[in-house]
Amino acid sequence: MTLHNRSRYGRYAGGPDPLAPPVDLAEALEAIAEDVMEGYSPRHALQEFLRRGGRNRDGLDNLARRVQQRRSELLGRHKLDGTLNEVRKLLDTAVLEERKQLARDAMMDNNDRAFREMQLQNLPQSTAAAVNELASYDWQSSSAREAYERIKDLLGREVLDQRFAGMKQALENATDKDREAVSEMLRDLNKLLGKHRRGEDTDADFREFMAKHGDYFPENPQSVEELVDALAKRAAAAQRMLQSMSPEQREELMRLSAQAFGSADLMAQLNQLDDSLRALRPGEDWSGSERFGGQEGLGLGDGTGVLQDIAELDELSEQLSQHYNGSTLDDLDLDALARQLGQNAAVTARTLAEIERAMQDGGYLRRGADGDLRLSPQAMRRLGKSLLRDTAKQLSGRQGGRDTRVAGAAGEQTGSSRQWEFGDAEPWDVTRTITNAIRRTMADGGDPGRGLRLAVGDIEVTETEARTQAAVVLLADVSFSMAAEGRWVPMKRTALALHHLVSTRFRGDRLQLITFGRYAQLMDIGELTALPAFREQGTNLHHGLLLAGRFFRQHPSMQPVLLVVTDGEPTAHLLGDGESWFCWPPDPETIRVTVAELDRLGRAGTQATFFRLGDDPGLERFVRRLARRIDGRVVAPDTGDLGAAVVGEYLRAHFRSRYYDDDWAAGI
Repeated sequence: MTLHNRSRYGRYAGGPDPLAPPVDLAEALEAIAEDVMEGYSPRHALQEFLRRGGRNRDGLDNLARRVQQRRSELLGRHKLDGTLNEVRKLLDTAVLEERKQLARDAMMDNNDRAFREMQLQNLPQSTAAAVNELASYDWQSSSAREAYERIKDLLGREVLDQRFAGMKQALENATDKDREAVSEMLRDLNKLLGKHRRGEDTDADFREFMAKHGDYFPENPQSVEELVDALAKRAAAAQRMLQSMSPEQREELMRLSAQAFGSADLMAQLNQLDDSLRALRPGEDWSGSERFGGQEGLGLGDGTGVLQDIAELDELSEQLSQHYNGSTLDDLDLDALARQLGQNAAVTARTLAEIERAMQDGGYLRRGADGDLRLSPQAMRRLGKSLLRDTAKQLSGRQGGRDTRVAGAAGEQTGSSRQWEFGDAEPWDVTRTITNAIRRTMADGGDPGRGLRLAVGDIEVTETEARTQAAVVLLADVSFSMAAEGRWVPMKRTALALHHLVSTRFRGDRLQLITFGRYAQLMDIGELTALPAFREQGTNLHHGLLLAGRFFRQHPSMQPVLLVVTDGEPTAHLLGDGESWFCWPPDPETIRVTVAELDRLGRAGTQATFFRLGDDPGLERFVRRLARRIDGRVVAPDTGDLGAAVVGEYLRAHFRSRYYDDDWAAGI
C-alpha cells in the first residue's frame, strides 16, 4: 500500500509575511531629507512622511480618514430600536393569537370572554407596560402563550448578550438547565470579582473559575485582569448604548428587563457585575453617547457590539494621530485595524511602523547632544549617493562628444602599477593582482588550483599621470531671497551631491562648505542640510571670500577651486572690529573690499566659477566683471540644473576638457 502525502496551502495568517521583501527606505529617506532641507526637523519630517505615505502606500492620514468613514457608516446605518421592535412584534402576535382563540372557544363563559377581550383591548400603549400587565394573564391560546414566553426568552438573551458577546445565539432554544448554568456562572463571576476588588483572589481562584465556565469567554483571558478588561469594555459599551437611546426608549427597555427569563435574580446579578466592573475600571467611558441616524434596527447585543466597534475606532483614531507624548507606530493595535478596515490596512500600518523603526534603529536618524533627532552620516551618504546619481543623469543628457582618454578620475595610464592604498580611485591591474594572490597562496603552502582568496595586500592599481589635488570651496548664498525664490533646497541638494562626489570619488581633494548671509560661516554637510531659512538681510560675499582664502592657505600644495552660488549682489561686508556692515543699494565700500579679496584669491591661482541664479541685470553685470578680473567663469543654470552645473565645473577644474560630462556620468 502506497501512502501519498498531501499538502494544502492557504493565505499566511501567522503575522508579517515571511516572504515579503524588506522595507525599502530609499523613498522615505529622500522625502524626509527633502523636508529637512526645507527647514523641518528630522522628527517632524519623519512624522510627515508617515502621515503622507509613499507613492504606492497609504499613510496614517488616509488610514485615519478610513477609520472616520467607518465610524460614520456605523452611525448612519443603524438605529437602536431593534429589541423594542422584536418585543412589539411578539406581543402583537400573542394578542392576535389570543383573540382568535377567544373567538373560536364556544364553551367559554360569555362574561369571561368579554372580560378577557376588554383586557386585551385596553392594554397600555407602552410596550413595556403591556408586557408587564400580561405577566399574570392566563393565556387560552398555546401559540399566544408561546409568543409571550419568547418575549421573556428574547429579553434574557439580549441582556446577557450585552455583557457576553454571542449569548443571544448560544442560548437560543435554551433549556431551564442552560439558564441555571448561566445564573451559576454569574454568581461565581461576581464572587471572583468581589474577591479581586478586595485583593483576596488568587491565581488558583481564576483557574478554577475558567475551568468551570471558560466556554462563556471566547476571548480566552489568561488572568483575572484580562478577564476584567474584556468584560469592562463590553459593559461600558452597553451603558453607552443606553445613553444613546431616547429617554422613552431607555425607560421602555429598563422596564422590560425585569421580564428577562422571567427572573428578577438575573438582573440583580447583572447589576452587581456592572457595579464591580465600574469600580475596577473607572477609566472606561461609562457615560458617553452617540447619535445614530440609520434605518437598520439593532438589538441590545448587536448595538453593544457596534458601540464597542465605535470605541475601538476612536482608539485607533487616537493611535493614528500620534499626537500624544512618546507616541510611536508600535502603539498601533494591528488586530483592531484588521477587524475594522481589513487585513490590507493592517499590513500598511505594519509597514509604516517598520519604516519608522528602521529609520531610527537602522542608523539613519540619531539623537544629537540636544536630544533631538538628526540625519546620521549614514543617511547623508545614502542621500548624497542618490543625488549624485541624479546629477550624473543630467550630465549624461547634455550634448557633447566622448573622449575615453579622460574616463574615470585618474588621468593617462603610464604602464606601471603600484600597491593599492586607501583612497585610490585608479583601476586595478588585474594581471598583477592575480599573480600576487597566486604567489602568496603558494608561499603559504596552498594550492592555487583549488581557488584563490584575494587579500588587500595583493591588489595593485595602474599608475597614471599625476593629477593635481584640489582644495575646493563651495560658497553658498543663504540670504533670505534664496528661500523666498525657491532656491534653498536646490542649493542644499547641490552641496550634498558635491560632498558625496569628493568624499567617495576624489578622496585626495578637500572640500569646505561656506555659507554667507549677513555673516559667513564654515559648515559641515549635516549642518548645512538642516540649516533653516533665516529672514535676515545681507549678502556678505566679502566674509565668505575671507574664509575661503584661509582654507586655501591651509592647503598650499593643492589647486584652489572656488565655486560661488548666489542670487544677489553683495550688500554687506566685514568691518575691522568683526561686525557686519549692511547697506542696500550696495555700498561702494562693500564692493571695493569684496573685489579686493577676490583679487587676492586670483593672484594665488584660484580657479573660480560663479553660478548666477535669477535674472537680475545688476547681478549679471557684477558677476561678469568679477569673473573677468580673475579669468573665471560665469554659469547661469536653471534652478533644477544647479547640481549638474556645480559638479560639472568641479570636474572641469580637474580634467580641463569639455568632454568630461558623459564619461564621468557613465561611471556612476
